[in-house]
Amino acid sequence: MRIGMGYDVHQLVEGRELWLGGIKIEHSLGLLGHSDADVLIHAICDALLGAANMRDIGYHFPDTSADTLDIDSKILLRKVIELIATKGYRVGNIDATVCAQRPKINPHIPAMKACLAKVMGIDEDDISIKATTTERLGFVGKEEGMSAYAVALIQKIR
Repeated sequence: MRIGMGYDVHQLVEGRELWLGGIKIEHSLGLLGHSDADVLIHAICDALLGAANMRDIGYHFPDTSADTLDIDSKILLRKVIELIATKGYRVGNIDATVCAQRPKINPHIPAMKACLAKVMGIDEDDISIKATTTERLGFVGKEEGMSAYAVALIQKIR
């Protein structure tokens, strides 16, 4: 078994859809990025890649590539699952935290878990997603951006 930790942050802007945990959430602002900027999926990808000692999401999917422009982050997560499998690993469990002042994330957690479990081919019970604010402090509290942290346990399958 191995563990990895991931962190990601994206700026909130007008004119973009808000994708988080693989689902679209209605909000007046969206996350800015080369892809759909799903900060939660990106943190999970980095945690999985880190656990497998396979560098990070930017190494595998650079933000200078036309292939990943506006890509659905669920596709990146599926590719990360395939990458760690090449080293003989599968996901044990994920523990993640989304930091956002608004919108409220808690009502969306069941849908996020269902979506992510399907993409990763694991049980929903193997995914924990929590949400917090920063009590109006910093860029998250000022609603300038969102961040996410993730820890992943991977297990050898061969």
